[in-house]
Amino acid sequence: MNTTTAAAQAKVTVATIRAWCRMGAVAAVKAAGRWVIEAASLARRIAIGNRRQPKPVVFTTENMVAIGGNRWQKAGMDRVYINDWQQFAELEVTRYNTGNISSASYQGYGISNSQAYKLMGSISKVWFDAADGRIHCRLGSSESRVATRDEVWGHVLTGIRAAIAAL
Repeated sequence: MNTTTAAAQAKVTVATIRAWCRMGAVAAVKAAGRWVIEAASLARRIAIGNRRQPKPVVFTTENMVAIGGNRWQKAGMDRVYINDWQQFAELEVTRYNTGNISSASYQGYGISNSQAYKLMGSISKVWFDAADGRIHCRLGSSESRVATRDEVWGHVLTGIRAAIAAL
């Protein structure tokens, strides 16, 4: 197959195909000044590209501040507090002017206002500690029928990882 056909099949540019041919990433020979690419070799190279693992998420002070955390340093401690952890758990709440909840949803599903209060009370604090490089939480006293505290904490961690990966 020629470079144009190979590029279309691999969804890369012709220049990339030529580079793969030059460095031996795909089996190819030059015939009359043009690359002739072995189809099976190109298919293996495409499969290798599709297996790439996403880069690991690294928790750093800078990443935590970038996603909305507030840095706090005192007495040798360096932490970033995530005050709006509800957004990472996909807990959305709208409020009346009085501050009471007018409507709520969790993970895209509507929930009662009382369950929203309980979900918000299931986690008291979320912070990143620069000393150990980990995210911590202080669990609250409330437990909801919608989700356990551990499930909410798991969604918070997943949301934080996704927000950092999107940076």
